[in-house]
Amino acid sequence: MEIAAFRHWLTDLVSRVRPEGGWYGVFAARDPEGLRACFDGAEILPWDIVESFLQDAGETTGGPFAARGRRLYASAAGAHDRRPGGAEALAERRDLMERERRYAESRTRDLGERLRATPDPGEAARLERDLAWIRDDHARATARVRELTGRLARLGADAPGGPAPGAVAVAAVPANGPSKGAERAGEGAGPAKVRRRPRGARYAWLDEEGAEAVEEAPVPPPALPAGGAAPRGARFGGAAPAAPAESPAEDPAEAVRAAANAVYALRRLRAQGRSGEAHALLCEALAGPPARLPALAAELHRAGLGADWSTLLWEAASLPPGRLAAVAGVLADAGRAADCEQLLRQGVARPVEELAGACAALRAEDHHREAHALLTAFVRVRAPEDAARLAGADPHGLVPQLLAAARAVSASRERDLLHALRVAGLAGA
Repeated sequence: MEIAAFRHWLTDLVSRVRPEGGWYGVFAARDPEGLRACFDGAEILPWDIVESFLQDAGETTGGPFAARGRRLYASAAGAHDRRPGGAEALAERRDLMERERRYAESRTRDLGERLRATPDPGEAARLERDLAWIRDDHARATARVRELTGRLARLGADAPGGPAPGAVAVAAVPANGPSKGAERAGEGAGPAKVRRRPRGARYAWLDEEGAEAVEEAPVPPPALPAGGAAPRGARFGGAAPAAPAESPAEDPAEAVRAAANAVYALRRLRAQGRSGEAHALLCEALAGPPARLPALAAELHRAGLGADWSTLLWEAASLPPGRLAAVAGVLADAGRAADCEQLLRQGVARPVEELAGACAALRAEDHHREAHALLTAFVRVRAPEDAARLAGADPHGLVPQLLAAARAVSASRERDLLHALRVAGLAGA
């Protein structure tokens, strides 16, 4: 009964996200059978993946919907773990995540030393991006170790706290999607035996590399996707590095050429199974001139890579406020209104201070329709108290706009917002 209740909640959550984009698209592409088993109630997803699905849907992790899911999740996990063999499976998974956590710690120290030592600004920027990736790996692995340890404790079970010497760890999916080099040697170990990757839905979030590993094969050092990418996911809360200075104008012919080159490279990476590098390439497109994005969208759809365009929009939702507004404005000006609205809907899970900046940037560029779309999406999925906090950033400008957006959603939403504004002392702004 507990598992069924959580399964219904999870199904409701996923019905709110685009199936081909975001974190859901990443995990659905990597292990559709494993994900299906989780929706059927045969397995339980790690909670950090559930958090990522909440972000896809524009739901805040502290909101009432997420809180209810957290309660249902705890009950479902307890019922699942009490099944025969549950404690052993939890202990095995905790060992895998502990190895991943220790690897990430070692990698963080190495990248930090290289960053402090390099005099090259370009190399420093790349190292900073890679460091953000590996910190997210560490945060996810740490969260999973903590979660699995708690579940074991509730069973009254005990499990080894660390990996055996020379053991090989299997990498968790990094912040920006799958990467190469999934099988990693333990700290201080030389060439080690490679274990066959655990199979089945309970390991759906682990990297696929090494599934057919050969005994006694030396384990190479892992490689991050070429070029790096802005971190993304529930752990980062929408953080992204500042955008570089943009050129005053973009040559349309150059935009088409750049789009064709990007799609050519993307198809080759996909054909070679280099999904992490393909994801990084999409992120790098966001660091270039926003005016090139409509041409890239057209080329991706022409090549049958519409899912990659959805992923790019999902990544764009975590850009800094000014950059987010610039991308939304470019898409609107190019006639891609649906893409613009999708981007803005996905961006509403961000902190209200950032959203206030995005609204101001959109209005400054005369993109009032897009600012209204952003605020409408915001009041649709965020609590009225959040809307009141947003209004506090610019009461004179945002109070009437938020009320108009709430009115467009429903009369009850407008009433709830009015009450929250009165409590915040902003009703007369």
